[in-house]
Amino acid sequence: MSEILLKISGLHAGIGDKEILKGIDLEIGRGEIHAIMGPNGAGKSTLSAILTGKPGYEVTAGTIEFMGRDLLEMKPEERAWAGIFLSFQYPIEIPGVTITNFMKTAINSKRKAEGLEPVKGSDFLKLMKEKMALVQMKPEFAKREVNVGFSGGEKKRNEIFQMAMLDPVLAILDETDSGLDVDALKIVADGVNALHTPEKSAIVITHYQKLLEYVRPDAVHVLKAGRIVADGGRELIDKIEKDGFEQF
Repeated sequence: MSEILLKISGLHAGIGDKEILKGIDLEIGRGEIHAIMGPNGAGKSTLSAILTGKPGYEVTAGTIEFMGRDLLEMKPEERAWAGIFLSFQYPIEIPGVTITNFMKTAINSKRKAEGLEPVKGSDFLKLMKEKMALVQMKPEFAKREVNVGFSGGEKKRNEIFQMAMLDPVLAILDETDSGLDVDALKIVADGVNALHTPEKSAIVITHYQKLLEYVRPDAVHVLKAGRIVADGGRELIDKIEKDGFEQF
């Protein structure tokens, strides 16, 4: 069995007095891709918010360990520096900030936390060119403001580009496939697959089966009404496609 990267035990969480997660238990090993599926309102995005430390959410019970550390004691930026990345369902626009400046700031922030010197300009540009090619992003995008005027597919592609640049240990894709046509979906999936290594893990959150035809998960979990109600492999995806989430 591979080394446990993320361990969630008895997790209860919500917003204000509304409990959304009602006892989540989940283990993810190094190099594993886990798909979390479920209907709207199941708690999928709440789980990603808890893992990344989004303000406004409260954990009322349970523990989360990431690489042996107490994740709940870490600030959001500390989680990012430790290697957790979230691809947003609805990427925000950042007017006045170019993709180049945004990525350079993010990478140097991570390097500073690791006790490293800022990345050299030539090395950064070389890395950026390489990763843009990986996700089939045109070079001129580097000069554009983050997500400003981007189509839905371009925003999602930019998210995968950011993931490629930051090279996370655990990537969380929160409904990255939402609103994508087949071509854009394939490009996103190709980027995820190209970045996957035996040392890197991913959580793919979705309520569609299409993405999972391209990104092949090692395990599938069905989240419904705040609880994981089924675990399995590829056969669980086929079961959902045939009979929907109502069966659980």
